[in-house]
Amino acid sequence: MTRFIYDQFSKDYLEELLKPYGEVNSSKKVAAEIKEIDVWFTPSPTPSRKRELLGILGRMAETSSIFEPYRNAVTSDEIWDCLLKLGEIGKALQREANRKKTKLAESDLPQLWILTPTASATLLSGFHAILDETWLPGMYSLGRFLRTTIAVIHQLPRTPETLWLRILGKGTVQKQAIDELEALSPENPNRSITIGLLLNLRKNLEARQDLDTGERELVMRLAPLFDLEQEQKLQEGIQQGIQQGIQQGERQFVENLMRFRFEELDEELISICDRLLVLPPEERIPLILQLSNLSREELLARLPEQPRES
Repeated sequence: MTRFIYDQFSKDYLEELLKPYGEVNSSKKVAAEIKEIDVWFTPSPTPSRKRELLGILGRMAETSSIFEPYRNAVTSDEIWDCLLKLGEIGKALQREANRKKTKLAESDLPQLWILTPTASATLLSGFHAILDETWLPGMYSLGRFLRTTIAVIHQLPRTPETLWLRILGKGTVQKQAIDELEALSPENPNRSITIGLLLNLRKNLEARQDLDTGERELVMRLAPLFDLEQEQKLQEGIQQGIQQGIQQGERQFVENLMRFRFEELDEELISICDRLLVLPPEERIPLILQLSNLSREELLARLPEQPRES
């Protein structure tokens, strides 16, 4: 079933985006009858300002969190299942606190984030999920002690802050998010990570024959990302080749100067050449221009061999 393909994509996606900022456990098992948590995140003790690049997802990652993403609209049974997992975790943490003879604070418990593309008003009211004004439209919180928020992705405003959640949407919402992802600077690390995961999703979907219309459209939308990725790799390869060519050309130039000055290029002169070429440009270039006037002793004095670390 394609549901498992999307489940794996969502887990991999959240894990890759969050792991620079803390510890991530995916498919963690809880309870005697074995229930799996999709993604359990524990933030690093040292906060990182780069987490702001993830927008609202980065804000979620400020505290210990459980992420349960759904490809299709979450059902009441699935919400109950998530709440049971949260309860099992709470009991496990309480048992650990009892063993250590410490008090378990409310803030020690993880926050549950249920990520769903859509949710009906009936479902939300049935769980008394209230629009949380401390967040953005589309974020519905249950009671304080339930520590649960339902993020209705298709209700989130279309802003850079919500992009990394909207990638997990469906249909038009997801396609718009992919458009915005594609338009980001290639220097954005989350862009390249996400494109790589989306291309893997496309590959897995293409291997199946039972795709519905929406899934076939997603495969078609992801096709240009493959071309973009290949072009970017080609450009990076060209730039790397040019840089290597420049470096090799400069080495050849310096070695030729040394041969002209000293007639023979021995091991000592090759070592001097190595030390010269690693200098910053403002030091290296003037020294290269003086090569024809410097003796071997003067070069050695100007470029002493660095002592080896013991």
